[in-house]
Amino acid sequence: MSSEGVILVGQKQTPNYVLATVTQFSQGVTRVIIKARGRAISKAVDTAEMVKRFLQNKVEVKDVKIGSEEVGEPGKKRRVSTIEIVLERKE
Repeated sequence: MSSEGVILVGQKQTPNYVLATVTQFSQGVTRVIIKARGRAISKAVDTAEMVKRFLQNKVEVKDVKIGSEEVGEPGKKRRVSTIEIVLERKE
């Protein structure tokens, strides 16, 4: 089994991403990266906090990376904020 999973947060409701993250951990993955950009950033943070609360002392936030990237067509480019939250199973 892979030791790392990735969850891309978008337009679905937060519990869907919580379930996906918990499922990854229950399948033996040791590290899950929750990625989001733009308006979905707050949903990614909510997801990470809900997973921490749900799994109590079994998961911790190892790293948080923030940045921005350029999206759009040439001539209509704009910058969008991004976040990556790394959750790792405690030993």
